[in-house]
Amino acid sequence: MVVIAWIIRILLILVSIGLVVLVTMQKAKQAGLGSLAGGDSFSLKGKSKGKEAALNKFTWIGMIVFVVLSIALAVIAKTM
Repeated sequence: MVVIAWIIRILLILVSIGLVVLVTMQKAKQAGLGSLAGGDSFSLKGKSKGKEAALNKFTWIGMIVFVVLSIALAVIAKTM
């Protein structure tokens, strides 16, 4: 059980790093805080296509894997 817990911890770290990279690669869909000071008010509308759609899909998959691994680690930690 200890080995499995360590494997899940390592996978969680790798998935976390992957999620950070995926999220930072995506373009902002809202103006953000810059619009408060009169910044750019450009808004993207419509569905994402191509690269953005793939990044969005991989981000969702990564989030699901992260949640599943977190729950698995919690269950394993509770039984140890």
